[in-house]
Amino acid sequence: MANLTDHETQVALDLETLGVKPARPLGERDEPYDVVVVGGGQSGMGAAFGLLRERVQNVIVLDENEEGFEGPWLTYARMYTLRTPKELTSIDLGVPSLTFRAYWSAKHGPEAWQEMGKIPREAWAEYLIWYRKMLGLPVLNSRRVTSCEQQERGLYQLTAEGPSGVEVFRARKVVFATGIQGGGEWHVPSMIEDALPRECYAHTSHPLTDAQVKDKRIAILGVGASGFDNAQHALKAGAASVDVFARRPRLPEINPIRFMERTGLVPRYASLADDTKYEVMRTFFESGQPPTNDTFDRASEWSNFSLHLGEPWNGVRQVADGIEIISPKGRYVYDFLILSTGLVTDLGLRPELGSVAPKVARWRDRFHPIADKRKAILDDHPYLGPHFELLAKDPADNELLEGLYLFNYGAVMSLGLSAAALTGLGYAIPRLARGIADQLFTDEEDTWLADYTAFDEKEFLGGERALQYAAQHTDDRQAS
Repeated sequence: MANLTDHETQVALDLETLGVKPARPLGERDEPYDVVVVGGGQSGMGAAFGLLRERVQNVIVLDENEEGFEGPWLTYARMYTLRTPKELTSIDLGVPSLTFRAYWSAKHGPEAWQEMGKIPREAWAEYLIWYRKMLGLPVLNSRRVTSCEQQERGLYQLTAEGPSGVEVFRARKVVFATGIQGGGEWHVPSMIEDALPRECYAHTSHPLTDAQVKDKRIAILGVGASGFDNAQHALKAGAASVDVFARRPRLPEINPIRFMERTGLVPRYASLADDTKYEVMRTFFESGQPPTNDTFDRASEWSNFSLHLGEPWNGVRQVADGIEIISPKGRYVYDFLILSTGLVTDLGLRPELGSVAPKVARWRDRFHPIADKRKAILDDHPYLGPHFELLAKDPADNELLEGLYLFNYGAVMSLGLSAAALTGLGYAIPRLARGIADQLFTDEEDTWLADYTAFDEKEFLGGERALQYAAQHTDDRQAS
């Protein structure tokens, strides 16, 4: 019989057995914090748990969303299920009772897990809320970080917009766990942005109401997974028609992530040489990620769904009867556009990185591939250290970045599919937490070394008796 209450007792016991101490309550924290984590989705909460396991307890998490909206799962994510296999573990960090499987089985019974194909999106959102509660994570919601400036070496000041106005937080280390868009921003092609009023289109990362698509002729640009997610979502919401356009003549069929998961490439990626990393990611970006079979089937089963392969958009403009799209194969008119056009990587677009962004090393600064292998989309990524730390383009600026960690999709070139993907979070979080804990420890070297040399707490309490015993033993031998 499923019993979540009993299971939660087991979680608490497991954490106690492992020696994981809870974070101090929000009202009992010291400033400066040892670590401020910016972002309270799965990556940010996982990072906080990882730090707790490293005995770093003076931590706070700032998230721009309202409580109950951890990550994109109840906002702009529109897939029915997660895309990853349900068996993958991630933010549980090896604690069996914290896994989604254990949670789901306790709540609904083991049979419910066996019957599940992939994890439903809403179920994952519920799990994240439960995970936060079970760990007592110190998350402050509705705080949008707008700047991060170094006050002195080893101390940063963050400014955030909160419910009561501007708030200031000080921290020794800062982790930017800002999700898939955290290395730049969602990309809206200038061809569309310059030609149309904002109300005529939405990126797949933008809010989208049923009223925006109901009874409308919808065109979607891009055949990534989110393109088909939004196609089936719009059709279910009552769109008059949905047409998906791709410049590719054929949909991607091979998902290189499955190879990465099965061969150990995900946990070992960070150890690769730069030229190997570059080749892996060049191939990854060129191959594209296919839609999931179930999402494609949900969209294609509608009679008012169409797929246009080998049809890039050459022009877009507003006309009397709607929005005109020109492709190499013809002219089309729609009422609303949805853009599955991915990301642009540019740390300068991130307000929370403020004045430090121009100082950060990019791949173009550290690695120079053969000319015909060079790709700007790869070169734009930040070049990070082994624990997700930002590195300076100019060594003279190293101190300006010391203590800043980029734990989001911007890390993909340097550390692989780790910080913003469930595929790699189980490996990435310990790497991040260990690096931060090590740096906090070395920062305090003078203090702990002095304490160490002055340490005089007696553990063995039989010193005097031992001296007496030794003296008596010597006397006995001499007497004999």
